[in-house]
Amino acid sequence: MPLDVTFGVSTWLWTSPFNNKTIDFFPKIKEMGYDVVEIPVEDPALIDVQEVKKALDDNGLKPVICGAFGPTRDLTHDDPAFHQICLDYLEACFEISSQLGAKFVAGPMYSAVGKARLVSDEQRKIEWDRAVTNLLKVCQMAENAGQQIALESLNRFETDLINTTKELMQLIHDINHPAAKVLLDGFHLTIEEPDLEQAFRNVGDKLIHVQVSENHRGIPGTGQTNWDAFKRGLWAVNYSGVISIESFTPNVQELAGAVCIWKPLALSQDGFASQGLAFLKDWIMGRQFTH
Repeated sequence: MPLDVTFGVSTWLWTSPFNNKTIDFFPKIKEMGYDVVEIPVEDPALIDVQEVKKALDDNGLKPVICGAFGPTRDLTHDDPAFHQICLDYLEACFEISSQLGAKFVAGPMYSAVGKARLVSDEQRKIEWDRAVTNLLKVCQMAENAGQQIALESLNRFETDLINTTKELMQLIHDINHPAAKVLLDGFHLTIEEPDLEQAFRNVGDKLIHVQVSENHRGIPGTGQTNWDAFKRGLWAVNYSGVISIESFTPNVQELAGAVCIWKPLALSQDGFASQGLAFLKDWIMGRQFTH
């Protein structure tokens, strides 16, 4: 019996930032066979919620809302002004998520992406405590909006704070709020986790969203990811939710530079989405034999 999952794709595969023109991709996404679209909120002001909601409804798509955490959205910064910028941004994300009928906002919201340094134990403790304190505020904001947060571990090249699922679960333990949940991204897991199945077991029933690409950020099924162990992990935690492809286009220079994608990862972005979905459906149904 296959897992009870649906499949989604991030609009980052084609474009950035998400705005009212991005909904033009929705018919194609649905036609490819996706049921969910990941909406990365880079600038809340660019999003007309009613227009996006109509486009979702017209195309039979469900939304997942993901945050984008650049240098000014940093809950661990020495300057508290940066904390407030991030809190205000997340409040706007919760409002968008709620109005679109989504249930959570996902992402590595504990710190700015790209903040990767060798710091002292003392500085790490200071920043850890800031993350805990501020994420508790975020969880309270989420609860007030009828939302949750899905925190994501990132690889060591993108953050120095949370690289593994064990560190992620320690953070959630310290936050100690029921709105704090987990997003796992297979790309980061293949870099940081010694055992993919165990990574899922580590987070257990906190898992509410899953993202996938390959170990090289390419099309699922074309790299070295141990997809059998990945699926065993999903089974182990009885995962029921969305599995969403997240990768990026090299055609948007600012985004490509942020994620270090210097050349195309597929012949076309449409081909990436179509081939990736075909692999994932076969994989979940047990028709793909990998490792």
